[in-house]
Amino acid sequence: MAPKQKKPVKGFSEQAAIGGKFGQFLRILCGCHAIPGRSFHFCGRPFPICARCTGELAGVLIGIPTMIVLGIPRFWVAVLMMLPLIVDGTVQRLTPYESTNIRRLATGILFGIALVFGFLYFHQVCVLAAREILKLLGLDPFAVNQAMQRFLP
Repeated sequence: MAPKQKKPVKGFSEQAAIGGKFGQFLRILCGCHAIPGRSFHFCGRPFPICARCTGELAGVLIGIPTMIVLGIPRFWVAVLMMLPLIVDGTVQRLTPYESTNIRRLATGILFGIALVFGFLYFHQVCVLAAREILKLLGLDPFAVNQAMQRFLP
């Protein structure tokens, strides 16, 4: 007896289930190599991005509500969260060691969460630099400080 074939959903192809144009966008956005052996598979087909990039994307999506609920951690905490991915990727690149997709996913999630915090730290540095530039241009320091408080936590 032949296996039962699934009915295709109207307007939804197998290629779209794995990514299609959105998958191409994700590969470009993440700068992903999309090597099938380093990607998770669904229905026998690889995800459009590798396990590490999948983790980073999931981490960014987890990091935003985490930051809203818990606030922004200290800078060194974010750096520590990035280290596992950096070490795992570097060791894999420089040695015969081959990481697992689960490890790539886990280190990617930590890195993605830390990346959200990194964007916020960068934003704070830009606001502080803008404040100093405005003061150098001769604007009222009190007014500048008051305006900048809207952009800082």
